[in-house]
Amino acid sequence: MKTIVLFKTMLLYILLFSLFTKANAQTTKQEELDKQVQQFLKKKQQQWHNLNVPYEDGQILHDLIVKNNYQSALEIGTSTGHSTIWIAWALSKTGGKLTTIELNKERQKEAIENLKTVGLSHIVDFKLGNAHQLVKELKGPFDFVFSDADKDWYIQYFKDIDPKLKKGGTFTAHNVLQDMSGISEYLDFLKKQPGYETTIDKTSSSGIAVSRKKQ
Repeated sequence: MKTIVLFKTMLLYILLFSLFTKANAQTTKQEELDKQVQQFLKKKQQQWHNLNVPYEDGQILHDLIVKNNYQSALEIGTSTGHSTIWIAWALSKTGGKLTTIELNKERQKEAIENLKTVGLSHIVDFKLGNAHQLVKELKGPFDFVFSDADKDWYIQYFKDIDPKLKKGGTFTAHNVLQDMSGISEYLDFLKKQPGYETTIDKTSSSGIAVSRKKQ
């Protein structure tokens, strides 16, 4: 009997040690990834042009995902991948995946290379084509959406995504503090959505509308 108890105790210790070792390895791997991504983003902080978001807005998107433990994200408008990196980085911490849509083949090609460089490409499903159609075709569900494509289509993107957005999920839209065609109409539209609570993040001069779907 003592031998059986001792054997079971040893098995338990081995199991616990294995779990601890695995958890420690995962922590180390994430820490290495974090360092790699941070260095890349800092190095290129002033180099993101071509329709990319400001550094500060990338941080906002990242923090929203991590804080709410979002795991199924959609980005409408990849450009060359600045916001994509921030979103994918956050999802690497929550165990999530990102679908991102880009219309321009050359921009998408550059974005893919950037995501490979920072070790995040495995988290992202890159789709090339017109978001007007692709968004309608996506099955979802999603718990986080970042819209940064044609502003005149923001309302339609919202309508197409709404049935696929989980309760408690968030739909974000960029450039809402700027005088751009379609923005004022979009903000008026948001005011008429009783199923959402919307705030405007003014960290940068671009602005992000953050619309959380009520539970």
